[in-house]
Amino acid sequence: MTGSVVAGIGWVTSLGPGRGREAREFSMTSGPIPHVTREDVFPEPNLRFGRLPQYSRVGLAAVAFALRDAGMEHWETKRFAGIVASTRTGCLATDVEYYNTVLPEGGGLPSPNLFSCTLPTCFLGEAAIQFGLTGPTLIVDDPAEDALGGVRMALESLSWGECGTMLAGHIELAADPAFPGILSPYAGALFMVLEIARDSAAGGYGTLDLSEGGAVRHGGIEITGLDEVVRACLSFRGRS
Repeated sequence: MTGSVVAGIGWVTSLGPGRGREAREFSMTSGPIPHVTREDVFPEPNLRFGRLPQYSRVGLAAVAFALRDAGMEHWETKRFAGIVASTRTGCLATDVEYYNTVLPEGGGLPSPNLFSCTLPTCFLGEAAIQFGLTGPTLIVDDPAEDALGGVRMALESLSWGECGTMLAGHIELAADPAFPGILSPYAGALFMVLEIARDSAAGGYGTLDLSEGGAVRHGGIEITGLDEVVRACLSFRGRS
């Protein structure tokens, strides 16, 4: 499979928000994610962001940082670019938060803001509106330990020619004690901008592709997990 250029990387982890071209270090653990504010993400007022629950804020923030890192945050005409992310628990925390607003007064106080975010794909719609993206958007239920299901699907989409640019990554909030059976080694959100071609591949983070067996490879070397992908990309940029 032909490799896709990694043009930008953005994330929100237990250490806070970040993006590749400003990174001093990177680590994505299972630890709790700090509250994300509008000021952390957008310098100008953004009323939509302020109404989002934590899951959607974390996802939209990571998309924004990835596009900013790739020089694609600002737009005038819509772009045919898609987004795909893997997850285990999705927006389960938002669903619980919404249900807790339904319980008081016999169901008389349900939150409309939370209700509009009770699907794991809702933040993808917010990202598409915010950044003018018109490609396919989807969430992948991914129980694999490497958390690379979204990256694999994005690479496949690019190889099939569905679109020329994909944001690929993973989103997960820290494990909730109420659901001890659902654990993930990676909490937070991470997105990478993948492109079939780029004017200057040297300005990016190398290439990702899939082996015949479905393994994700960076520069032809097999990658075993989400954290390793980012470290490989950052190391490549540091050498180039």
